[in-house]
Amino acid sequence: MDFVLRHESPKILVVDDDPVALRIVTSVLDAAGHEYVVASNGQEAIDRYSDAFFPIIITDWMMPEMDGLELCRLIRTMKIKRYIYIILMTCKDSRDDLINGLEAGADEYIVKPVNHAELRARLNSAIRILDLEANLKQSLAEISEMSIRDPLTGAFNRGYMDHQLLQEVKRAQRYVHPLSILMCDLDHFKKINDNYGHQAGDEILKACVARINESVRRGIDWVARYGGEEFLIVLPETDFDGCAVVAERIRQLIAFNPINTFGCEIDITASFGAVTITPTESRHIIQGEQFLHLADKCLYQAKNSGRNRVVAVKMDHGTLP
Repeated sequence: MDFVLRHESPKILVVDDDPVALRIVTSVLDAAGHEYVVASNGQEAIDRYSDAFFPIIITDWMMPEMDGLELCRLIRTMKIKRYIYIILMTCKDSRDDLINGLEAGADEYIVKPVNHAELRARLNSAIRILDLEANLKQSLAEISEMSIRDPLTGAFNRGYMDHQLLQEVKRAQRYVHPLSILMCDLDHFKKINDNYGHQAGDEILKACVARINESVRRGIDWVARYGGEEFLIVLPETDFDGCAVVAERIRQLIAFNPINTFGCEIDITASFGAVTITPTESRHIIQGEQFLHLADKCLYQAKNSGRNRVVAVKMDHGTLP
């Protein structure tokens, strides 16, 4: 039965100085539709890695300059984020030779002359293992992402905010760059839940976060759910004037665009407390708690002044106003 790939064929590096053995291996790869590159010894194989990544290596043991065992050992010392699956080919077939090959870092062992069916089976195993590795990494990445995200809105959660805001403050002080934050609170949100239900409230929270994300720089600024209907928007390398522009843009985007949910058009507004720090190479160390406390005070003023507005202050020269 011919070998059929279920996924995109991985690029393979074939390392052998024997033209007859090389012809056998490449005929199997050609029949299976694999993309491959050929090298004549271990040193040439290592050189190939400067041009491309090969998740599978099929290598002979006995070669000039650098043999297959040396190549295996060297590959296993390389700092590569993805796994390289190594199939070692040799005329040696004793138990000690097998152990030596596996201890050097080979994953599979094929005795020459290479059998077509056996090589196809070894490649099947290699692809299955590489697929498992890729799926595991994706699952771990998704779990890691879930651990720092608010499950409802997709904004970062409080744990991430506490850690990352501290890093942003330290970075701002280290490089003497401005840093701004916005504390955002949706106005009269309890009335929305009471009048339209919590499901509608959830949809409004998600819609507001989406609008905030539309208004900030992707990959630079970030949004965290501070609690309930409160959100923190962090704007690295943003001065006081820039912060005011962003805050007003978000405020208008929320206030002037009713949210349609469950057949209702719901008007919503938000209040903002904005703070900008402008560090200098001076003595005073700004604490993240101070930063948040001042943003919260500004938010309180915005809500007490009639809501649907921005109150902003600066922390100049690393000192509290």
